[in-house]
Amino acid sequence: MNKTVVIDIVGLSANLIGEHTPFLSEYVKSRHITPIKPVLPAVTTTSQSCYVTGKWPSEHGIVANGWYDREDAEMKFWKQSNKLVKAEKIWDAAKRQDPSFTCSKMFWWYNMYSTADFSVTPRPQYHADGVKAPDCYAYPASLRDELQQDLGQFPLFNFWGPNANIKSTKWIADASVWVDRKHDPTLTLIYLPHLDYCLQKFGPDFSKISKELNEIDQVVADLVKYYESKNTRIILLSEYGINPVHRPVHINRILREEGLISVRTERWYELLDAGASKAFAAADHQIAHIYINDPAVKARVKKRLEQTEGIELVLDEEGKKAHHIDHERAGDLVAVAKPDSWFTYYYWLDDAKAPDYAHLVDIHRKPGYDPVEMFMDPKNPFIKLRAGYKLARKLLGFRYLMDVIPLDATLIKGSHGGISAPREFYPICITDAHLTQAELQAVDVYDVIWGHLFENE
Repeated sequence: MNKTVVIDIVGLSANLIGEHTPFLSEYVKSRHITPIKPVLPAVTTTSQSCYVTGKWPSEHGIVANGWYDREDAEMKFWKQSNKLVKAEKIWDAAKRQDPSFTCSKMFWWYNMYSTADFSVTPRPQYHADGVKAPDCYAYPASLRDELQQDLGQFPLFNFWGPNANIKSTKWIADASVWVDRKHDPTLTLIYLPHLDYCLQKFGPDFSKISKELNEIDQVVADLVKYYESKNTRIILLSEYGINPVHRPVHINRILREEGLISVRTERWYELLDAGASKAFAAADHQIAHIYINDPAVKARVKKRLEQTEGIELVLDEEGKKAHHIDHERAGDLVAVAKPDSWFTYYYWLDDAKAPDYAHLVDIHRKPGYDPVEMFMDPKNPFIKLRAGYKLARKLLGFRYLMDVIPLDATLIKGSHGGISAPREFYPICITDAHLTQAELQAVDVYDVIWGHLFENE
């Protein structure tokens, strides 16, 4: 059994490796780069679940980063229980093969209550007064305290939101090395999110992302140097590449204009009432699951969306089967955006009636993914002063809302999740092993990891 590390460099595609990534540029000269055909949807939780199970979404059930719970009649995004992944994981199969096998799962998703031996994942503290405090969750529980004692508090507010930067990625890398030095796991899975931020904000515009490329290059260089010193088999890969976009598709507004969406009014704003709606969409990057409570409108919804500019595919039951996403959690229809487009979750028709959480970093209450959370409102010249005032209230112990997020979806210049982006934006797998395939499917990554663990025994 070979000690192996899988380093997930989020958003990395072959077109990004060049003058701004000197380490990677040199490293790949003596390795093999294999493109990975994007799974539908090419998003974090789905891709990672394919990699660690070797199964399609139709089998493991992770059809997006979130979906509609038909029994609770609630949208649920970014849940963390590993029990949601309905297929055997590679660390369980490896432990059957060799009982001495151990696994460290560093910030890969669905990290809580897994059977990995060591795991760490972001997990804020939500206080009764509304305060969200930085923290993480770890197994065993003592690992959380040991890591934060030696490395400092996990920088949650640098992990997502307007202040997302290299600090969170560097903390994850340092924590991974810390766990390796103390516990020497056989397999380590490391998640490095840094490029996700700049690429969604600016797209692959080197004039704006060169600094971030150099920062992630240095973190990867340090990790590779360390694991090479431990005689470790190294796999570098990504879950998706990020391609340029210029067109947000407001899919729920389209459904609302068709009279299919219901809302509740609370105070001045409107809340999506999913259970009472005839049809609505759970938007997630370049995919949207459309859930239909009234079967009589299904054909009309499909026809209307097929006529919408920016939508490439509208999958019915046969289409879902063809793309391996036919699972009970999936929408009754699944819309896929064109490569230059992406789906917002916005359902209100008047920004004055947008819900209060729309202006917040609030990944759990929003009924869909919101990349605009990476921006502070650029139209407000006093927005930084407002943020500073809110932070001062927090530090003084007063209640506050950091309501600084704009409602301008045109700010987003990069996205992922669809399946028709040019090959230069495909995710990639970099190894020292010569793979026979010219192109990997997402489910093939499982075999690549397995081969690194057990070949030449």
